[in-house]
Amino acid sequence: MTARKPLRLVPLALALALAPAAAFAQQNIDKVNGSITAEAGQTYGTLETVNGSIRIGDNAQVADAETVNGSIKVGASARTGDLETVNGAIRLEERVQVQGGVSTVNGGIFIGLGGNVGDDVETVNGSIGLVDADVGGDIETVSGDLTVGAGSHVRGGIHYEKPSPQWFRINKNGRPPRVVIGPDAVVEGPLVFEREVLLYIHDTARTGAITGATAVRYSGDTAPTE
Repeated sequence: MTARKPLRLVPLALALALAPAAAFAQQNIDKVNGSITAEAGQTYGTLETVNGSIRIGDNAQVADAETVNGSIKVGASARTGDLETVNGAIRLEERVQVQGGVSTVNGGIFIGLGGNVGDDVETVNGSIGLVDADVGGDIETVSGDLTVGAGSHVRGGIHYEKPSPQWFRINKNGRPPRVVIGPDAVVEGPLVFEREVLLYIHDTARTGAITGATAVRYSGDTAPTE
């Protein structure tokens, strides 16, 4: 019996040996200056930087990712929590699963084919594009174009806030934002526009009540151009 006792310790020894590696794989990364890369297929905790971009590799898992001055790019089939930046774009490749929201202030947001965002998608100055993607919350913006592409599903609504007087002073484009709800797309909630927009809705799309804009219906593959 005594000779067999060491065998009982093998599982414990293996667990202790693997524990540091597991802890490292799920560590938080926090920087002030510098970019962060989450390697493909690995698991991480929270990724935070102030001045730098964040890159999340294919099939990686990340709790949350946040930067101030920098973009966020998420590789195919990755899984994340909230994604937030202030000055930078956010791009999600195919089949990305976000168990939270996606938010930026000055930058566009792109959600690739088969992507799923569990909560709101928000930006102030930047375009938003969905390609056969699902959004569990609302889409909120002020000045950027919006395309809810073919087959996309927004379970909340769409809200364009009224721009501030300062925005009007610095905006040199002059064209109202262009909003396109594509073929077979669904927006379950209301579409509320506190500012002028150009709204195009495909004949096969379905939306909630529309306030503040008049929809132009279209039937082709692409929306009309102004």
